[in-house]
Amino acid sequence: MRFGPFFVAFCIVVIAASAGAVVYFGFGFELTNAIIVAVAGLTALALYNTVSSRLNVRAAVGSQLADLSRGTADLARQVAELGRRLAAVESKLEKTLARGEDSTEPLAGEISELGTLVNQLAETVALHEGLLNEIEQAQQMHLQLHRQPIHMEPPVPARPSIEPVTREAPPPEFHASAEPAPAAPVVVTGAQAPPIAPAPAAAQPAEDEARAQLEMLATIRAAIEANRIDLHLQPIVTLPQRKVRYYEAMSRLRTEAGNVLLASQFIAPAEAAGLVPKIDNLVVFRCVQVLRRLLLKNREVGVFCNLSTATLTDSTIFPQLLEFLDANRAIAPSLLLEFAQAGLRSLGPIENESLAALNERGFHFSMDNVTDLRLEPRDLASRGFRFVKLPASLLLNRGGAAADIHPADFPNLLARFGIDLVAEKIENEGAVVDLLDHDVKFGQGFLFSPPRPVRAEALQGIADRNDVVTREATAAAPETRAAATEPGKRPGALAQLARRV
Repeated sequence: MRFGPFFVAFCIVVIAASAGAVVYFGFGFELTNAIIVAVAGLTALALYNTVSSRLNVRAAVGSQLADLSRGTADLARQVAELGRRLAAVESKLEKTLARGEDSTEPLAGEISELGTLVNQLAETVALHEGLLNEIEQAQQMHLQLHRQPIHMEPPVPARPSIEPVTREAPPPEFHASAEPAPAAPVVVTGAQAPPIAPAPAAAQPAEDEARAQLEMLATIRAAIEANRIDLHLQPIVTLPQRKVRYYEAMSRLRTEAGNVLLASQFIAPAEAAGLVPKIDNLVVFRCVQVLRRLLLKNREVGVFCNLSTATLTDSTIFPQLLEFLDANRAIAPSLLLEFAQAGLRSLGPIENESLAALNERGFHFSMDNVTDLRLEPRDLASRGFRFVKLPASLLLNRGGAAADIHPADFPNLLARFGIDLVAEKIENEGAVVDLLDHDVKFGQGFLFSPPRPVRAEALQGIADRNDVVTREATAAAPETRAAATEPGKRPGALAQLARRV
C-alpha cells in the first residue's frame, strides 16, 4: 500500500481542524460556526486535492497513450511490410512451382513410356522363360528315352561273354578291362561289395571333423599357455549425441601363424573341453588393466567384460577371479560383467550364489545374446543387472521374435526398474532414426566403430597373470587348494598379485 495518499488526507484533516481552532479561539466564533468553517475547509482541500491528482494522472496517461499510438502505428507499418513481402514470396513460389511443373511434365511422360517398355520387357522375358522351360523338359525327356536302352542292353550280352571266360581261367588282363565281370558271380561278390563300399565314404567326414576339433583344441591350449588371447574394444555410444560412454571387450585368439580367430570360432570347442574359465580369467585381468588406463583419462567411461556361466561353477578359477575382483572393487561401478541370455536361463544354485557374491562386492551385470523379449525386469534388477543388450532388428520387431510386450514399450519397462537398454548390431543410419523413436539411450555397432585391438602398452604385465593361472591350473599345491576352498583363507600368490595391481 502507498503511504502518500494517507499522508495527504492526514494533512488535510489537520489543516481543516487548525482553521476551525483559529476561528474559535482567535476570532471568538461559536463552536458550531467553528465546526462549519473546519468542515468547509476540509471539503475545499479535498476537492482541490482530487482535481490536482486527476490533472496529473491525465497528463501522465496522455503521454503513455501517445507513446502507445505511435507504437501501434509502427506495428501497423511493419505488418503491412510483412504482408507485402509475403505476397512477393507467394508470387515467386507460384512461378517456381509453375516452372517445376513445366519441367517435370516431359520427365513424367518419359517415365510412363519407360514403364510401358518395362512391362513389355517383362512379358517378353516371361514368354522366353516359358519357352526355355518347355525346351528343357523336351531335352530331359529326350535324354531319358536315350538312357533307357543303354541300361537295358548290357545285361543280355554281358552274362554269356563272362561265363566262358570264367571256365577257361582267363589271364588277369581280361578281367581288368571288362568292368561288368564282377556282376556275374553274384554269390561271391554280392555279400562283400555292397556293405563295405559306402562305409569309408560315410566315416570320412566324421574323421575329418574329429581331427579338426582336436586341432582346434590344441590351438586353444597353445594360445592360453603362450598368452595369445588378445583383447578388442568396440565403443558403446549415447544416442543421439554419439558420445562414447562404454566399451565392450571382445576376446580374440591368435594362432602361432598369426591368424586371428573370433570368439564364435573357438568358444564352443573351449566350452566342450572346459577351457572357458581359463580364458575368462585372462580376459577379466586384461579388462581391469585397460579400464584403469581409461579411467585415468575419463572417469565416466566403463567396460563390458563377457563371462561364461561355466566360470561361475569352476572350483579353481572362480575363487581366484572373485579374490582378484574383490581387490579391485574400487572400479566396480565401471566394470560390467556380461552374460548370455541362454546361460542365465539355465543357472543353478551354485551359479546364483556366485552372482550374488559378485554383486555383494559392488559389481553389476549385463545381459546379451538376447533372442526373445520374455524377460522379468524386476528379477533382473534384484540380481544386480543394470544393462540389457538387444539387437536393433529385434527391438524394431523386424525379426518377428516372441515377446509378451511390444518392442516399442520395452525400453520404458526396463527403465522403470533401473535397467538401461543398449541396441547393438546397428549398421545403418535408418536404424538409428527408428531407435530414437523408441527412446533408446545407448547404441553399438559397425556404424559407429568396429572392434579395434588394444595397444600393447595397455596390456603390460599380462605375462605375470598368465604364469599364475598356468601354474595354479597345472600343479596346484594342497595348501593352495585348501585355502581356495576355505572362506577365511586366500591363495598367497594371487593375493600378492591382487595387492600389486
